[in-house]
Amino acid sequence: AYNIHVNGVLHCRVRYSQLLGLHEQLRKEYGANVVPTFPPKKIFTLTPAEVEQRREQLEKYMQAVRQDPTLGGSETFNSFLRKAQQETQQIPTEEVVLEVMLSNGQKVKVTILTSDQTEDVLEAVASKLDLPDDLVGYFSLFLVRETKDGAFSFVRKLQEFELPYVSVTSLHSDEFRIILRKSYWDSSYDDDVMEHRVGLNLLYAQTVSDIERGWILVNKEQHRQLKSLQEKVSKKEFIRLAQTLKYYGYLKFDPCLTDFPEKGCNVVVSAGNNELNFQVRLQNEQIKEGSFKVTRMRCWRVTSSVPMSNGPSGTSPGKSEVKLELAFEYLMSKDRLQWVTITSPQAIMLSICLQSMVDELMVKKSGGSIRKMFRRRVNGALRRSDSQQAVKSPPLLDSPDASREPMAKLSSKLTSVSLRGISHSSSANDVGANDFHGNYAFEGIGDEDL
Repeated sequence: AYNIHVNGVLHCRVRYSQLLGLHEQLRKEYGANVVPTFPPKKIFTLTPAEVEQRREQLEKYMQAVRQDPTLGGSETFNSFLRKAQQETQQIPTEEVVLEVMLSNGQKVKVTILTSDQTEDVLEAVASKLDLPDDLVGYFSLFLVRETKDGAFSFVRKLQEFELPYVSVTSLHSDEFRIILRKSYWDSSYDDDVMEHRVGLNLLYAQTVSDIERGWILVNKEQHRQLKSLQEKVSKKEFIRLAQTLKYYGYLKFDPCLTDFPEKGCNVVVSAGNNELNFQVRLQNEQIKEGSFKVTRMRCWRVTSSVPMSNGPSGTSPGKSEVKLELAFEYLMSKDRLQWVTITSPQAIMLSICLQSMVDELMVKKSGGSIRKMFRRRVNGALRRSDSQQAVKSPPLLDSPDASREPMAKLSSKLTSVSLRGISHSSSANDVGANDFHGNYAFEGIGDEDL
């Protein structure tokens, strides 16, 4: 059996025959010319080298399927992974109560089935809060980790190919929880959300929480104005003022390494406002800040490698440290493209932030909307609780704490599933065309963007 990992955590275990069955189903539905090539069957027993080769081929196959918008978003692919997740974790289908957190610490309890997928759970939470159907698409469920010392980090955005109850319980730790947050980048969409009382309360609670955690930068005068608006319960005005602050609507990642402007620099990367913001500490301890616009990235790729052990060691292969890199090709000036690399365990999450920014830009450019009409599942309606739950106002802001570390670990969804461990051959110099994410937003770049 092959272990399929999501962000380094075991998602499910599948056999070659099961993956072959998935492949044949995808070919039947979408045609042989759309589906990637599948590693062939072998008549004789595989040698260790052939086993490793097949694992690499299967990994590339799964990533290629996941990255294809049609195949990766298909119910065939996603239901395959959900079923495999439930079978691997050996959790029977039954009714359970799942606790979902809001940004202000409030808990929403929803009655679901263990086999309910992410969208089902999101809709159950929205229904419990009385959030209107057409605002459901503005929010997502995130897996977070809150340690006993108060450190709070976002692990990932929950995906359509997983079962939230199974994902959180299989981690066997009460540090992991599910939280509801907004899931768009463009703050002009705040206006849609603020039209409705519940949407306004959710956005307000999230903004207060982000300021308190130091994720949005606030000076003393701005803090005084915010506190005054909060005391008057002027929620819309509070959000309007917050929108003008630095890093409003950004996700902040853990400190990591970059090769820009020179190799081995420590950097804190933030994603938001259609850019990656770099706060770089140079070798001479000088701090420099700059931003890379997503519209000027021609393409990007995530590469990974595992140090291969030469002999038996104390650690099992599953515990190997995976080195992840995100590299993007950036238009520095009219005629100069340059690769910039970030080495970070959160490289996959950074990649998906870029992808979702591009998706949002393309939707806006085509005149579309991110409003998602509520739809009940065809195979049976969810059981809803009749009692609605009100979103409470968060407590007043604390005074800014000068000693608070301003860095926080916030991450978005993953870009691909991976079969672990990854061999040393997956280096930046050995990447196939399928490993690149082409950027459609780059194609429309004009002189004004430079």
